[in-house]
Amino acid sequence: MLAAIRRLPQSAAPWISICRLSTSANNAETFYYKDLQIKEASPGQRKPLPKKDQPLGFGVIFSDHMLEVDYERGKGWTKPVIHPYRNFSLDPAAKVLHYACELFEGLKAYRGADNRIRMFRPELNMARMRRSAKRSTLPDFDGNELLECIKELIRIDKEWVPRQKGASLYIRPTIIGTEPMLGVHVSSTAKLFVIIGPAGAYFDTFDPVTLLADPRYVRAAKGGVGEYKMGCNYAPTLMLGGVAKEKGCHQVLWLAGPEHYVTEVGAMNFFMYWKNEQGEDELITASLESGIILPGVTRQSILELAREMGGFKVTERDFTMDEVRKAVKEKRVYEMFGTGTAAVVTPVDKIVFQAEGIEDRLEVPVKDDENSLMQRLFKTITDIQFGRAKRAGWTVDVC
Repeated sequence: MLAAIRRLPQSAAPWISICRLSTSANNAETFYYKDLQIKEASPGQRKPLPKKDQPLGFGVIFSDHMLEVDYERGKGWTKPVIHPYRNFSLDPAAKVLHYACELFEGLKAYRGADNRIRMFRPELNMARMRRSAKRSTLPDFDGNELLECIKELIRIDKEWVPRQKGASLYIRPTIIGTEPMLGVHVSSTAKLFVIIGPAGAYFDTFDPVTLLADPRYVRAAKGGVGEYKMGCNYAPTLMLGGVAKEKGCHQVLWLAGPEHYVTEVGAMNFFMYWKNEQGEDELITASLESGIILPGVTRQSILELAREMGGFKVTERDFTMDEVRKAVKEKRVYEMFGTGTAAVVTPVDKIVFQAEGIEDRLEVPVKDDENSLMQRLFKTITDIQFGRAKRAGWTVDVC
């Protein structure tokens, strides 16, 4: 393994201190890249590559191969295997099907202008995945070993890394509890797998989105699992997503508590660039301390870059919907946007706030020029991802 992969960048320290877990695990609790077995697809098993101008969508096209590793308590992990993409055979009593014993990650690989393939800060995803595994009582592993296996999977299916402008290879590592036994207890067996596939932009365009904010519905609560990337956090949001569409909104701005604290937007972290009540220009996002915010890799990258830019304050703290409403009405808001692996950044142009019989439609300014803060951050991150700019420790070469 490359030493550079094992070392976390100094700038990631605050994020990792919150995760409380590094990339590495105890040697007795992992599988190894050196044991990786490769069973390549035959010509008849291979799928046609997407056409040059074919819309890729998001999460609908998958490559020829996948990575799979099984775990059994008392025996540990099996040897990792890369084999042709295929269906699983699961017992109907498998824990994951009844009690949502599951976690996942989302990261990307990018084909640069130099035709080299890179990953963006994958060690942060590995640390977060291990943290989710601990919370969901699924088996631990060494993130460096998994990362090396993922890199090999990408190398085998490198032709699936798209050449289209702005497109990327989406990578979905997942662990599920597979013990075939009913009863709410820790699964004694598990399966880790990774599937990959080309992806276009998460949203069809860079157009701004409208948000529905309704405090009757919550995404997460203190003491729960909102800060972990587990499937059980996502299914309950689907209904309100439908309600938002009925209201003419694209996404939901999740609020928390009687104070209506602003938390996340859809499946993204939320940022507001404004003039605060002290008259300071400030980029603000919700604090991770409450335990209800997912510690996004893009979120962390935005914060680090913004602090380096200077000229404005960068703050992580709990803030309320009342503060947002007041600032919008006093025209102190410059920009709002969501951030995440899938979309990088997404501008917000309107919030529909509903509470206690009140409907307040807040118009948010959108600066559609290269000098806006959101556009500058977007360009900086995507330039690094696609190899147009370099930043030490933020990319990992694949091939």
